[in-house]
Amino acid sequence: METEVLRSLRQLVGWTEGDGIFCPGGSTSNMFAMNLARYRLFPEVKSQGLWAVPRLTIFTSAESHYSVKKGAAFLGIGTDNIIVVKVDEGGRIIPEDLDEKIKLTKSQGAVPLLVSCTSGTTVRGAFDPLDRIADVCEKHNVWMHVDAAWGGSVLFSEQHRHLMKGVARANSVAWNPHKMLMAGLQCSALLLQDTTNLLKKCHSANATYLFQQDKFYDVNLDVGDKTVQCSRKVDCLKLWLMWKAVGSIGLAERVDKAFNLVRHLVEQMKKREGFHLLWEPEFLNVCFWFIPPSMRGKEGNADYQDRLANVAPVIKERMIKQGTMMVGYQPLGDKVNFFRMIVLSTLVSKEDMDFSLDEIERLGNDL
Repeated sequence: METEVLRSLRQLVGWTEGDGIFCPGGSTSNMFAMNLARYRLFPEVKSQGLWAVPRLTIFTSAESHYSVKKGAAFLGIGTDNIIVVKVDEGGRIIPEDLDEKIKLTKSQGAVPLLVSCTSGTTVRGAFDPLDRIADVCEKHNVWMHVDAAWGGSVLFSEQHRHLMKGVARANSVAWNPHKMLMAGLQCSALLLQDTTNLLKKCHSANATYLFQQDKFYDVNLDVGDKTVQCSRKVDCLKLWLMWKAVGSIGLAERVDKAFNLVRHLVEQMKKREGFHLLWEPEFLNVCFWFIPPSMRGKEGNADYQDRLANVAPVIKERMIKQGTMMVGYQPLGDKVNFFRMIVLSTLVSKEDMDFSLDEIERLGNDL
């Protein structure tokens, strides 16, 4: 099942061959990609450790997932060696800045190891320009990893797969069906274009009490030595059953429905006073402020930003205590607390979108 599901996911990426493994979450998938990139350049690191490698650098945007930083710390690469690449107004990596920063680290004697792109950033839902990033990675011979944990499922949709144009040029892709497709937690795949058995060479320990090579069946079915885990759950089963039940067309319909609901939500917001979009959503992340009546037209007041920062937390507290909704909020850069509404459930409707706006108004109009 795992082999078949991984093969089908790779086909959606655009690879006819490759490798992969189901991992315990997207953070682990991202960490594995870093480890594989390092092993490809310096296979001696497996036996000799960090003494065998020079200073390595990883490139990613400030809006990438925090697991990139955690992975660099865990693998001994170091968080100081994560180079933050500038983003455009939509939160997408600027390839020209990536190119310049790779050149700079080379001039400082470091080895550029991996570029971690994001397809569907956590807050904004931005998609990095993969084709243009691939040009830079190929120019400098740097491993290109795509963290598509959140956004990867757009590949099921003919209407929206263009958001990941160029993904087939990547070396590795992290994809979490437990996010947008709503497979049961946890269901996270790491996909590789590699056909040299790099995953097994990098992670194997060849335990003879488990991975005997003279078994009566095809020993390629023993995929356990491709991961650093020993015990593993059958995570592939969750996606296999779902895919069998609704088919590729059914999964595509789920993706398209979510986009349609977001369009409806945004249209309704623009018709209502008090809702202020921070930016037009590229994906399913709708980020907005609710401005209570008492604050409208007072943007120039000295205390406006402080007051606005308190609105979302108070409304969130009220909705939870009354048991009507749960919607996340957070600040980003110089932008104070705003709501980040993620639309993905197959069970929600346009009426639910309208209710959510009504409820925010009801809970926040007296602030």
